[in-house]
Amino acid sequence: MSSLTAAEADGDERTIEAALRPRSLDEVVGQVRVRDQLGLVLEAARRRGRAPDHVLLSGPPGLGKTTLAMIIASEMSSPLRLTSGPAITHAGDLAAILSGMNEGDVLFVDEIHRMSRPAEEMLYMAMEDFRVDVIVGKGPGATAIPLELPPFTLVGATTRAGLLPPPLRDRFGFTGHMEFYAPAELERVIHRSAGLLDVHIAPDGAAEIAGRSRGTPRIANRLLRRVRDYAQVRADGVITREIAARALEVYEVDARGLDRLDRAVLQALLRLFGGGPVGLSTLAVAVGEERETVEEVAEPFLVREGLLARTPRGRVATQAAWAHLGLVPPHGAGGAGQGVAGPGQTGLFGP
Repeated sequence: MSSLTAAEADGDERTIEAALRPRSLDEVVGQVRVRDQLGLVLEAARRRGRAPDHVLLSGPPGLGKTTLAMIIASEMSSPLRLTSGPAITHAGDLAAILSGMNEGDVLFVDEIHRMSRPAEEMLYMAMEDFRVDVIVGKGPGATAIPLELPPFTLVGATTRAGLLPPPLRDRFGFTGHMEFYAPAELERVIHRSAGLLDVHIAPDGAAEIAGRSRGTPRIANRLLRRVRDYAQVRADGVITREIAARALEVYEVDARGLDRLDRAVLQALLRLFGGGPVGLSTLAVAVGEERETVEEVAEPFLVREGLLARTPRGRVATQAAWAHLGLVPPHGAGGAGQGVAGPGQTGLFGP
């Protein structure tokens, strides 16, 4: 039984996602620049017989940063150790991980910008000199014991590269920025995943799903699995454009890729606040979500789609937002440039 078949049998969504990941650089769709640059780094390291330089991968969620970390380990025939920034709360946590590393190992730290400051400072020396000082004891009697580390490769992933301190960012030998995927690239991702899932999909069906996937392979694969469910239960199992559109309507993903939360934010902004400006906290209360959820989940896509703008006075809907929801803006409202405050001014609802 293949890993994908076993995952399907268990119904484990996370395992299914992992089984759909590319296994080598040659299988990666899109990200041509990063893929080519990374291929050179790995091939040069193989020819020298040394561990590759440390790698930093930045970009929005779902674009393949974890996948590339796994590929780096696979291409170098090295074990992969996985952890995350929030899990490393103390320098001792990092020291425990590093002390177990072997020569050539690949250490993947997801959301590396969320590491604690003491752990970051320990990482500087580990990356540059392959050495850490372990502090034993407290106060005046504390002793630093140097611990030599074998050469290893750190792969850091971040969605907020600007939050990384410069001393840490500068210690990475290669930095790759992941870009959103074009619809044609997402269609290739969907056709590949459909083949692995043994799903029959027409070209126009793949195009329909790709157009609603927000430029993100993770979302494309998730929508493909939900459309497959619909096609198997309510149709003949073949995914066409019509079937894909019907299925995604059921799952509340519209033709532009907006989901329930996205539309709730826009509808509150337009119907309750006349298009804005309105503060983020007020907007979050209006849709019954946490401020962080609106800011980190809904807002980035709405801004990227040109449906919402951030101004000094608050969030403002654009003309495209009114048009997308089929609403008519009140006189003098509905433009991103409306009501923008000058320096030092604040809006009625706060920033």
